[in-house]
Amino acid sequence: MTPGLEVLTVGRVGVDFYADEPHASFVEARHFEKSVGGSPTNVAVAAARLGRRAAVFTKVGDDELGTYVRHALAAEFGVDTRYVGTHPTLKTPIVVAVMDPPEEPQFVFYREPRAPDSTIAPNEVDTDVVRVVPILWISAGALALEPSRGTTRELLAERGRRRHTILDLDYRPSFWASEEEARREIGSTIGAVTVAVGNRTECAIAVGTDEPDAAADALLERGVELAVVKLGGDGVLVATHEERSTVPPVRVDVVSALGAGDGFGGALCHGILAGWSPVEAVEFANAAGALVAFVQAFTPGLICLNCLSKCLDADVLWLDQSLDKLERQGRIELLVGTCLNCEDNGPTYRIAHCSEAGAAAAAAAAGA
Repeated sequence: MTPGLEVLTVGRVGVDFYADEPHASFVEARHFEKSVGGSPTNVAVAAARLGRRAAVFTKVGDDELGTYVRHALAAEFGVDTRYVGTHPTLKTPIVVAVMDPPEEPQFVFYREPRAPDSTIAPNEVDTDVVRVVPILWISAGALALEPSRGTTRELLAERGRRRHTILDLDYRPSFWASEEEARREIGSTIGAVTVAVGNRTECAIAVGTDEPDAAADALLERGVELAVVKLGGDGVLVATHEERSTVPPVRVDVVSALGAGDGFGGALCHGILAGWSPVEAVEFANAAGALVAFVQAFTPGLICLNCLSKCLDADVLWLDQSLDKLERQGRIELLVGTCLNCEDNGPTYRIAHCSEAGAAAAAAAAGA
């Protein structure tokens, strides 16, 4: 097994080109930024940024964009790339996105005739790792086409429903031949996992209902230990066989929701690995997703108490007490540095033993 590997994600990868002008349509947008894309790949990135040893099982093309993906994952984000394969003829896919509106980015996927990641094979990953890695994160998009579909099912069979086998319900209509096929393939995979994560629409595809409690019931009835149903502006429903609660939303001024769900996923992995309760882990993940949406335009760095309070619309005294608790637990560090937002020099926060990009998310995750 790869020494110390904590998270292995499986599924798509590509290069995103996203407009940096909010509210500009595809017709109006003129300037685009480049970034590594693909939900399960970005979940690995988010987990790595939170100090976790993460890898992704995927495949790129034998081209310049594939070279960029490998370099960015390893050199910039600290993701283990030993399971990033290369297809000799298919091209690394791209995604073009506009922030129109910022809360719901619009995407165009270029994966024709097919993407390299849809060709992953069982012999391209170490099955010993699949069996014992603490978290195996599967994107439902990996089930859309063969041979990736069969490979994913084989990996799940090898895993044997070990704890923390996570299925991201991750439904993209353009990936599937039909909605009926998606319902069949995603729904039949739930019986092989212990955690399911999805929004209302994705739950409707997987279990036939978008009513949150009914969806959670259906997931739990199929043997899932933890059901996480994202409710958008209404928060997140967290359900186990023993308890159920709704984590309230974290209110922020959204710069771009691009990648917020993947930030949620990586932070959820971090909380699970830290041994937090399901509610604590989802509180942390919810805050991380919100902070991704807020700090999209900022370079990585530290954040001060006043700016964090403003962006979360949180009471400074409550936030200070919560941060003090996290500091005593060793989950954050109080440092002297320059705030990424207001640029004042003074007390700032970041998570202990992880990159600065997770700083605001860690501070926001403080609970009672």
